[in-house]
Amino acid sequence: MSNRAVLEVIALSAEDAIAAQAGGADRLELVTDMAADGLTPSRETFAAIRAAVDLPLRVMLRLTDGFAAGDIDALVAAARNLRAEGADQFVLGFLNADGNPDLVAVERIVAEIEGCPWTFHRAIDRAADRDALRKELADLPGLDTFLTAGSATGVSDGMPTLLAEAARSGQPGYEAQILVGGGLRLEHLPRLLGAGVDAVHIGGAARPGGWELPVDAAAVRRWRGALDGG
Repeated sequence: MSNRAVLEVIALSAEDAIAAQAGGADRLELVTDMAADGLTPSRETFAAIRAAVDLPLRVMLRLTDGFAAGDIDALVAAARNLRAEGADQFVLGFLNADGNPDLVAVERIVAEIEGCPWTFHRAIDRAADRDALRKELADLPGLDTFLTAGSATGVSDGMPTLLAEAARSGQPGYEAQILVGGGLRLEHLPRLLGAGVDAVHIGGAARPGGWELPVDAAAVRRWRGALDGG
């Protein structure tokens, strides 16, 4: 089994997914509406992507911009519909008004997805207390990843936090994999990899022409090469 670093790429469509896989992506995050930083895709979009590639797919559960859960019943229904279509990995994360994890929303969704692996996304970068959030969520079934830039403003500002958290890997609250994304650049990789970070997430970096254009397989391939030491 390969121990290479995980490269996760945002996909909005089957076209994106095919290009990402061709470039060497290991996993896709499926979203729609990047103007709102990524919302839940339709069941039909999931089905089209699932038919197009054989990569693991993590599907966003988020219905409105920001990190408030909004309509929890609608989120649970979305999760149920995607599960019925075959989705078996997810991305979610909600905060309450105080910047603490919204455990009511998170626990209801986690119950609906029944132990499927899931990522707590960059809501952690807006949390009032990152360490407390990690420890509150640590025992929830299926949580295996935190997507984080270390800072709400991106990896450049969050690097000290990312390095410190990587150094705590395996400690209580720090068992989940760190998936670094949010303003991530190729120049960041040596420090992150050197600290033991073994998973990264790219969106805009896979689309040099902007979000109105599809994923560029060559751009993904550059990231794959950098992660593999090429």
